Amino acid sequence: MVNAEDPRVRLPELRLDELLEELQARIDEARGTRDRVHSLLEAVLSVGRELDLEQVLRSIVEAAAVLVDAEYAALGVIGSGGRTLSAFHTVGVSEERIAEIGPFPRGHGILGEVIRRPEPLRLEKISQHPASYGFPPHHPPMDSFLGVPIRVRDQVFGNLYLTEKRGGAQFDEEDEVVLSTLAVAAGVAIDNARLYEESRLRERWLRANVEITHCLMSGNDRAEALKLIAERAREIMGSALAAVALPVRDTECLTVEIAVGMDARVHRGLVLPLSGTLTGLAFRAAAPVMSDDVRRDRRISPEPPRFQGLGPAVAVPIGTREGGVRGAVLVAREAGRPVFAEQEADMLGGFAAQAAIAMELAERRADAERIAVLQDRDRIARDLHDLAIQRLFATGMTLQSAGRFIEHPEASERVARAVDDLDDTIGIIRSAIFGLRTRAGAAGAGLRARVVRLVGEETPALGFTPGVRMEGLVDTDVPHEIADQIMAVLAEALTNIARHAHADRARVDLTTDGREVCLTVSDNGVGIPPDGLRSGLRNMAERAAQLGGHFEVSGPDGGGTVLRWRVPLPSS
Repeated sequence: MVNAEDPRVRLPELRLDELLEELQARIDEARGTRDRVHSLLEAVLSVGRELDLEQVLRSIVEAAAVLVDAEYAALGVIGSGGRTLSAFHTVGVSEERIAEIGPFPRGHGILGEVIRRPEPLRLEKISQHPASYGFPPHHPPMDSFLGVPIRVRDQVFGNLYLTEKRGGAQFDEEDEVVLSTLAVAAGVAIDNARLYEESRLRERWLRANVEITHCLMSGNDRAEALKLIAERAREIMGSALAAVALPVRDTECLTVEIAVGMDARVHRGLVLPLSGTLTGLAFRAAAPVMSDDVRRDRRISPEPPRFQGLGPAVAVPIGTREGGVRGAVLVAREAGRPVFAEQEADMLGGFAAQAAIAMELAERRADAERIAVLQDRDRIARDLHDLAIQRLFATGMTLQSAGRFIEHPEASERVARAVDDLDDTIGIIRSAIFGLRTRAGAAGAGLRARVVRLVGEETPALGFTPGVRMEGLVDTDVPHEIADQIMAVLAEALTNIARHAHADRARVDLTTDGREVCLTVSDNGVGIPPDGLRSGLRNMAERAAQLGGHFEVSGPDGGGTVLRWRVPLPSS
């Protein structure tokens, strides 16, 4: 009979318990691995379903946090330079906390380490790494870290950053493998989303080109087509501002004809030099020009101030170097938004080039119609001269000869009066013929170009370049006589600033709404002293009064002088 208290009996039982526990642990481990693989497959499928790029990035970072049980997760998109982050998507940090922390990181410290060395990085404590230099105020504390790169077609697109594994545990080798596997699937999903987004963008650009071509070929005003170009560029590029600038004839300047979006009024009508402006650089180079921050770009002059609240910007020429550049299109996003990619700039450039072709076709069509009208006028003038005038002249000669045979005084007087009326009629027809054969445009350069040239001529005397803004159809609505008076007033105003104002900034605004024209010249100088000479101001006032207009002088609270000269335009 076996004794149950015998130690030899208890020993196999203990070993059996240990084996059962080990077996249960292996089963739990296998079940956990199975569940984790299942979760990984679900994450891969979930990420691959999306086609919207922003949503894909959001799904990737959310899936990463769940798979490795991290409290905080982020996906940083590397910018075009390959050294900094252009976008940052986070999970685990509230919007309120993000607002307290401030701008998203640009890729310094530990985040930059994964950018510089695109390979997995696992740390027990972030602060112990040589590249770490702390967190900004209000940032949650973080110790454990796991980062892996995301590659799209062998190019590093961005990085996944995971911190603070829940439960105080450390990220292990298995977490690294799982996250690296997700990164591979993420690269495929991002590539698909980018291709889909690119096809949609191309479709939108094609529709916009068709719309602009139809607008131009339908005989609509050029301003409508330019506005349509700006609006479509702003919508498709996701920009806050879009502006179209065209060259001022016989000058080295561009004028902003159309501006839509954020602070469009500040840009509309500005006259800008080719140097020191993004549109000028694109116009001169006949190629796209990009800026990561248009407010701090050293290539762009700060005067006049016009980019408040804006950041990334791109300007492209309207046309090509071979076919001729007709202007430039500028689009800008709000500060903090992602910078423009080269592909986006290329698409905008292609759109602007197609718009230039449409503009040229419309101009050729308008020229053909204008030639047809002029030819028709020549034919009418020729017929009037060869047929109507000759017959009227012959009739007058016949009546004049017949008048000698009329003995009745009253009848003779009536015939003579009829001959005089025929002479007057011949004179009227000849005047009409002269009008038909007179070509428009013989008056010389337009007012817009004259103003730009005068400001350029006065710049050496002033010691600085005044800002210029012109709005409205100043070349067509303002008659030549009023334009001459405007030039005289502007020359007097700029000369007074150069001689007496001691200013370092001035601005010229010329606007018209078709009913009146207004010239405003302002500076930040010492103002007009009470006992100063006022003969120049008297001349300006008299010129305005002669044309039925008004002239006023004011001194703003901040100092300086504002001259405002306005006159009505003759009704058409």
